[in-house]
This record gives sequence, structure tokens and C-alpha cells, in this order.
Amino acid sequence: MVRPPNEPKKKKKRKKRGNGMWEEEKHEDGVKWKSLEHKGPVFATQYEPLPGNVKFKYNGQEMKLSTAAEEVGSFYAAMLDHDYVTKDVFNKNFFKDWRKFMTHSEKEIITDLKKCDFTYMLTYFKAKSEERKNRTKEEKLQLKTENEEMVKEYGWCIIDGHKQRIGNFKIEPPGLFRGRGDHPKMGMVKRRVMPEDVIINCTKGTAPKPPPGHKWKEVRSDNTVTWLASWTENVQGQTYKEDWKSKEMKIRQRSVALYFIDKLALRAGNEKDEDQADTVGACSLRVEHISLHEQKEGKQCVVVFDFLGKDSIRYYNEVPVEKRVFKNLQIFMENKKPGDDLFDRLNTTIMNKHLNDLMEGLTAKVFRTFNASNTLQEQLDELTDPKSSVTEKILAYNRANRAVAILCNHQRAVPKTFAKSMENLQVKITAKREAIEDAEKSFKDLKKEAKKTGSAAAKIAAGKKEKQVEKLKEQLMKLEVQATDREENKEIALGTSKLNYLDPRISVAWCKKNDVPIEKIYNKTQREKFQWAIDMAGPEFVF
Repeated sequence: MVRPPNEPKKKKKRKKRGNGMWEEEKHEDGVKWKSLEHKGPVFATQYEPLPGNVKFKYNGQEMKLSTAAEEVGSFYAAMLDHDYVTKDVFNKNFFKDWRKFMTHSEKEIITDLKKCDFTYMLTYFKAKSEERKNRTKEEKLQLKTENEEMVKEYGWCIIDGHKQRIGNFKIEPPGLFRGRGDHPKMGMVKRRVMPEDVIINCTKGTAPKPPPGHKWKEVRSDNTVTWLASWTENVQGQTYKEDWKSKEMKIRQRSVALYFIDKLALRAGNEKDEDQADTVGACSLRVEHISLHEQKEGKQCVVVFDFLGKDSIRYYNEVPVEKRVFKNLQIFMENKKPGDDLFDRLNTTIMNKHLNDLMEGLTAKVFRTFNASNTLQEQLDELTDPKSSVTEKILAYNRANRAVAILCNHQRAVPKTFAKSMENLQVKITAKREAIEDAEKSFKDLKKEAKKTGSAAAKIAAGKKEKQVEKLKEQLMKLEVQATDREENKEIALGTSKLNYLDPRISVAWCKKNDVPIEKIYNKTQREKFQWAIDMAGPEFVF
């Protein structure tokens, strides 16, 4: 977040006196400024691909990486001389995130970080570092001049007609998160912040122009706050983490509950009447619903959740959390009985009012829907093979949707008819396999006959039989995929997330990009409901 370094502590405005001095004049209650203008933040420079002689090797073989994969790989290469790369957590997090930037073919090849050779990249970065150290006086002077010009343009804002220095107007470049000590997120990729991620705050009609070809996430004119530009960094995310250290207990409780809502897609939870089921959400958790486990060997802090969520569905999850969250939970549980509220100074009304104060229309459910949609997009990118059949692609889609349903705890009881339907399906699969065996035998016999006799009729019959074998194999594959999908789905309700939580543009774009008929994902009624998404989202849409 960008803000002036010295925020006004009082709701006052400076008024010029005859002696050239400025005296303070009060604003209305809650107002921090009447006018605010600035140039917006400075973004990190775009990545320049490495020269052709800077190789990357996998399993001893040279391999050309896509630009996105090369950039993220270069983050790791630049740290090869650092102790971080000796830590399992760092390597595991990096490799998992790196794969998100790879093409499908790169993912198929690069499956083991230990087989990756980044030494050419490291040598290149060391050489560039030496170049920077050995700059001439003229080069250093030119760089200084460029920085001064940047400060002149972007380093100042105008508040109520007065020029004020901006503390930090540069957005941090992408890289790998390091953290302090044995941070559980070390090694994760800090993504590049783009204009589409940034909210600009200024006087209405004075918004700075975004870089060419881009647009701001939002432009607002909120004079009750003093920040100029805001965005959320993908690894740490500063929406609530600063409040973990607040001196006010109610703020700490609110920030920890919001962490659970954001990271675990928990519902906010509402108070229940006496005759209603004892179901809870993040804000209404009781002490008995969680247990804390500090695993000293792995240096992990784990919270075990066990409670009834919506529709009396049990929610059980063992979650590693950040140390400060763990310590706060220990404080919240002090001197409390199992039936006492964990967050005794919080309820959903307080939570949603706080969120709406941050951004109009923001509620706890928005976090849930965002994380659901984001999970679907990531899973589709990971699981979809462009070369696979439509049937296999639909299985990949259902698996991606299933990951969302698991995140949102959309469970169901195994249908009573499940065993019988699976038995019937298995009968069809067995019959189809037998039909394939018979058809393959007939094909071999006809092929031999055609070769032996040279009969044109036998050749035609063999050709027809070969096509029949191919068709039968395709039918078998569809049945087997159906069986796999049905088995994996027996305790998961896919419809809830697909219709109520997921941005339909993700599914529409995926269908268009992968040549999957939209009617395979949405039925007629659903297509009518999401017609706006069908019209809006092209194959290039990414959530």
C-alpha cells in the first residue's frame, strides 16, 4: 500500500495565515482530505528473456523454457549460493509454485527439482552483478539522474493543495518469498503486481493514467483514509496480517477469524436459535471446536478444526498456520471453558461491517467465492491436457471442481443407489472389454485372410472391423472415465460450488479454449442463467 510517510494525526486542514505560516482548520468528522492527487505507483520493469547462450538443463539435457517458466526459474537460480535452497520447505514451495508458470509440456518433463541444472543462469547473474559493481562514474551519474527524475514525477502527492513526499512509490518486483526463520511459506513465488491488481484513491476525476494497455482494478475517492494506492501481495497479503499485532483484542480476533475465512474458505457463521442445529462458522467458533498442536521437530504450528458447518456437515481439518496466528489463538483460549466463544468480541455483523468499511460490498462470502474461483482456475491449468479427448477433459474439469468443493466443504452422504449404479456400470465395462476382444480377434483373422488371398472384399471387411475396434475402445474409455468420476464424486457435491461460488466465465473460457461443448458443463437452464458469461468470456479469459 502506498501512503504519504507522515499521515495527519488529526482531522485538520492547514489554512494559510498572513505571516506565511499555516494553521490547522478542522475537517468534518472522519474526513482526512478534501483533495488528493498523485501519479500512481511505479511498477517493476518487465522481464527480459535470458540470452540464448544461458542454458537450462534438465536431467543433463538442454531445454528451452517458456518465458514465464524461465523468469520464475531465474529467481531460484539467483539464490543457488544461499542457504535457503538447502531447506526442504523452500524447495517444495518453490517447485509447486514454479509448475504453475510452466506450459503443459514443461510440466510433463520437469517433475523433479533435483534434476534441474541452473548453473548457467547463476554464472550469468554473477557476471551481471559484477558489471553493476564496476559501473563508470558516468553510468552512476546517469542512473542517479534517472532516479531523481522518477522521484520528481512519482514521489510526491498533492493533499489539499499542498505538496507532500510519498514514502514508497515503487512496487516490489516479483521474486521468491524468504520470510524469517523457518517460515512455512518460504520459497513461494511473489507474483508480479500489475495495474489490474491496484486500487487507486484520489480526488474524483484526477486518476493517474495506468501504463499503456492496462487498467486499474478500481478507482475510488475515499477521503476517510490517507492511502493513495492499494494492492494485496499474493504470498503474505496485508489485508489483515498487520492487525495480528494490534493492542486491541477485538481487532486481533477479527483479523485471525478473517485469516480463517480467507485461507480455509470458512463461512462467517451466524448465531442460531435454540431450536436450530448447532452449526457454526469462523466467527462463531467455540473453544471446543479447535485444538492446538505445536510440532517442535518440524517447527510447525497446527490447528485442528472439528465442528458442524452448514447443513450439519462435519468440518474436520488439520491446518498448519503462521506462528503469530497460533500464539493469538493460545491467548484467545486462556481461562475459557470448552463451550465459550473463541472470538468472544466478534460476530458476523462486526466482521461484515469492517469489510464493508474497507471496500463497499465486501463481505466474508466474497473471500469464499474468490478463493473458490481462484482454485478452479489453478486446477484447470494444472490438470487439463490440450491433447486429451473431450471425455478426459471433462474428467479434468470435474476434478478441478471437486478441489473447489473440498475447499468449501461441500460434502454429501454417499447416495443409496451408488453401489447398485456402480455395479451396473462395471457390468457394461466388462461387456465392452469382451466385445473388444472379439472384435480384435475378428480383425486379425480378416487381416490374415486379406493378406493370404488378396481379396478386396476381405480388405474392406478388415478396414471396417478395425474402425469398429477403435469405436469400441473409445466407448470403453468413456465408461471407465465415467466410473472413475462417479467413484471420486460419491461424497462430494459439485453443483453447489459450480452454480453459486464459481465465476462462470472460467468454465466458459475453458470450454472455448479446449473445444469442449458448453452443454457438457452447463445444462439448458444453467446456460440461460449464465448467458452473460457465455457472451463475455473468450478463450483467453483468465480469472
